[in-house]
Amino acid sequence: MKEIDKYTEDLVDKMMSESFLVSPSVDFTSRIMNQVLVAEKSKIKVYKPLISKSTWVFIGLGLIALSIYSIFDSSDIVSLGTPKIYSDKCSALFSGLHFSKNILYALLIVPFMVLIQIGILKNYFDKKYDL
Repeated sequence: MKEIDKYTEDLVDKMMSESFLVSPSVDFTSRIMNQVLVAEKSKIKVYKPLISKSTWVFIGLGLIALSIYSIFDSSDIVSLGTPKIYSDKCSALFSGLHFSKNILYALLIVPFMVLIQIGILKNYFDKKYDL
């Protein structure tokens, strides 16, 4: 092993003695920095949300309109064309199913907590990556 290391060291010494010191040109640093700036500009992606603001406005207005309609509609619940046999089977299927208050609270609260966490994480990553 020592013999291989000695041979490698002799080879490196010989190559270093034969070579000469090369100095970069005067504007070497400025050329490199220009290339770095161009590369950084090409990597920047413009943030474009998956759902546009106009779509969110449309969804919000639709939900508001649906809520107002359901609040002020005085007529009875209208059947959506589901046959009576189907509704009887569904009600019989779920008639013996009872949930505790804790389960109902969890089913109501967890989706809202997930939505809040999504908003917080989105803001965190937007700030982290300067979007």
